[in-house]
Amino acid sequence: MKRRIIKIDEQKCNGCELCVKACHEGAIGMVNGKATLLRDDYCDGLGDCLPACPTNAISFEEREALEYNEAEVKRNMALKKSMEEEAKKQPCGCPGSQARSIKRENESVRSEETAKTEESREMESNLMQWPVQIKLVPTNAEYFDNADLLIAADCTAYSYANFHNKFMKNKVTLIGCPKLDEGNYADKLTQIIKNNNINSITVVRMQVPCCGGIVNAVVEALRNSGKIIQWQVVTISTDGRII
Repeated sequence: MKRRIIKIDEQKCNGCELCVKACHEGAIGMVNGKATLLRDDYCDGLGDCLPACPTNAISFEEREALEYNEAEVKRNMALKKSMEEEAKKQPCGCPGSQARSIKRENESVRSEETAKTEESREMESNLMQWPVQIKLVPTNAEYFDNADLLIAADCTAYSYANFHNKFMKNKVTLIGCPKLDEGNYADKLTQIIKNNNINSITVVRMQVPCCGGIVNAVVEALRNSGKIIQWQVVTISTDGRII
């Protein structure tokens, strides 16, 4: 449909992020230091962001765009509020950045011969494709055909020692961090699922609230694709256990 929607002039944008804060719907985000309209269906076309911009980089335009999805915006805002409230309960803000020491119990003392053997043996990688970052993978790559997908939060591979053998083996691996990456993975994942014959999806996340974003993106992508695919979620604790 054709409707009024905001337009951001990247050349004029100074990266102050004031428009991001002014956009209550979450339609604007920062990409490579510049304000960007992330989702047409999150923009209501009212322009609360315009007066917030000190460089007049934002204006209106009439163009083909997705219809404003008020229900989805409210759901996203509720999710964001829930995650912020959960983070406030933690002693240092974000629970995912809380510093802690991890003690390993019942760790046996290895013999000198065993230690040398282990050091000389290199574990074989189970990575089946490149790139692995969700934002970098092409949606029509041939390796997606009849693939079992592993969609994992960045930290999981560092937290769970046997990650390659347990999760990556015989799967196409996609990784990302919903807290640090700009934008929503749902659009990219929707295209991957819709345009390819995906057999199954395994989501591996950390036991921190912000990691729920990667699960929500998969749920939204499955719903938008219109396909019924077997999927599961595995959660890793911050001390490296499956819970």
